[in-house]
Amino acid sequence: MSGAPTRVFIARLAGIAVFDPIGDQVGRVRDAVVTLRIGNEPPRVLGLVVEVPGRRRIFLPMTRVTSIHGGQVITTGLVNMRRFQQRPAEMLVVAELLDRQVTLREDDAEAIAGPATGSDGSPVTVEDVAMEQQRTRDWMVTRLFVRRPGKGLRRRGEALTVDWDQVSGLSLAQEGQGAANLLATFEKLNAADLATVLHELSAKRRIEVAAVLDDETLADVLEELPEDDQVEILSKLEEERAADVLEAMQPDDAADLLGELPHHEAQKLLELMEPEEAAPLRRLLEYADNSAGGMMTSDPVVLSPDATVAEALARVRQPEISPALAAQVYVCRPPLETPTGKFLGIVHIQRLLREPPSALVGGVVDSGIEPLQVDVPLAEITHHLATYNLVAAPVVDEADHLLGAVTVDDALDHLLPEDWREQDPSDMKITAGTSDGA
Repeated sequence: MSGAPTRVFIARLAGIAVFDPIGDQVGRVRDAVVTLRIGNEPPRVLGLVVEVPGRRRIFLPMTRVTSIHGGQVITTGLVNMRRFQQRPAEMLVVAELLDRQVTLREDDAEAIAGPATGSDGSPVTVEDVAMEQQRTRDWMVTRLFVRRPGKGLRRRGEALTVDWDQVSGLSLAQEGQGAANLLATFEKLNAADLATVLHELSAKRRIEVAAVLDDETLADVLEELPEDDQVEILSKLEEERAADVLEAMQPDDAADLLGELPHHEAQKLLELMEPEEAAPLRRLLEYADNSAGGMMTSDPVVLSPDATVAEALARVRQPEISPALAAQVYVCRPPLETPTGKFLGIVHIQRLLREPPSALVGGVVDSGIEPLQVDVPLAEITHHLATYNLVAAPVVDEADHLLGAVTVDDALDHLLPEDWREQDPSDMKITAGTSDGA
């Protein structure tokens, strides 16, 4: 293989670009696929998992790789764009081998660091896996970068690079496997891409990774996962932590997730939440799923008419507010928590940017766009957003109290088929349903 180094550490490949022979980018490496072999024969590297546009993951055989060099992978250009499906005899290096606890064989432990600590050798954790190309042009896993447990005041134990056959315990299943090194490999991914990583993992590995994510990150990731994955992960969390994660989610996403749980489980989690966090979720659960009430978030940016433009801009700059919700503020009479006092209108962010900071938002309200009623179905919501070129629309009750806002991403979540993450974008059919929200 021209230009290829003799040894490549696989975790360092994650995220690097893959190019065809003429320099066009195909995608980015996300993992490597290996197969275990009989006896002490090193695992053979079958290929790379590459993420292509549309967040679809494909399999790139090592026979199609011509170079791994300079922070990039070069292919022959002959790439099958079919979605990657892991087979039973295969193992994903980043997803399944990193963070695995294995044992240095007793003789090897003594050779490396003196007498072994026990009859089964010394426990170590896998932090990276090295592959090398053989004379046959096959790639084999030959070395492991491992770390001993820390002792005393040392936070991190000794790091070692050992031969593949110097360890035991690399079976396909292992209970209690950590996730720190897997997450470190993908630490720069946004929530949507990290959700894609989790979705591709085995059920066991998904739970292990979810266990080490902080509540806010896990909440963001859950919002991007299919409903089955959401329910699976939430049901494996301790109840108090599950309630904390629900509190960190957007109210509409949290309500949708609760709606997928058995009624008694949903009610128990609502009782464990803070009352002020649970109240909007209880209201959202009362509405039909494909109605404005069922799709809306109950936490848009709401200001009184005597607030200044400077205050409005400070609110929409808050990083936890989604771009769709930050595009406009809703002006209402007090109280300003949903359900609010009388809804007066919208101020778009473009208008805020054109006004002096001391101006009052009540003086620049756009009252010409009618709000949505709470029972409006999906087809009418999409028609409304398209007609007025909106990324979000207010939702009110019969007395013109603001209840929340429906965003364009809320509409897209309901327009796309449930399995849209599994489909090739070119094969998907999108329909807004009938006027009754079907």
